[in-house]
Amino acid sequence: MTIVAVFKSRAQALDCISEFRSSGIPAQPVSNPSEARVGCGISVRFEDGFLSRARLIIQRKNYSAFAGYMRRAGGRYVSI
Repeated sequence: MTIVAVFKSRAQALDCISEFRSSGIPAQPVSNPSEARVGCGISVRFEDGFLSRARLIIQRKNYSAFAGYMRRAGGRYVSI
């Protein structure tokens, strides 16, 4: 299942993608889901099997523009 880490800053989202990939987490940039209601930032898409590792990285980096995690459910995104 697909998870997105939502960011309000493009630069921080791209840094997060780099951190994920360096840690072996396949990640891609995607537009923020409209359900996130945070504007036109970039989210980081990855598979849910990597969620615990992703949480550790985001917590360690303490991104000020991180807005939360969302999961695809029933054709839309919901917060987790």
